[in-house]
Amino acid sequence: MEKQDLIDILEEIHPEVNYETEKSLIDSAIFDSMDIVALISEIADSFDIKIPANEIVPDNFNSADALFALLKELE
Repeated sequence: MEKQDLIDILEEIHPEVNYETEKSLIDSAIFDSMDIVALISEIADSFDIKIPANEIVPDNFNSADALFALLKELE
């Protein structure tokens, strides 16, 4: 899994966002709860990584970098 693979998934949900620079996807309400559910499902399907409930916190989803770091940790 490469970071670009994750960005491709994120761009399917919100193509208008610059994921290289955006650091507040949750805090700025760019992603809502339905987006997070879709993202978690797509990550499970694409990378076979299940994100535990205790890791579903804003800090892990505010940026592509934070989410990528979480996925590498769970890999």
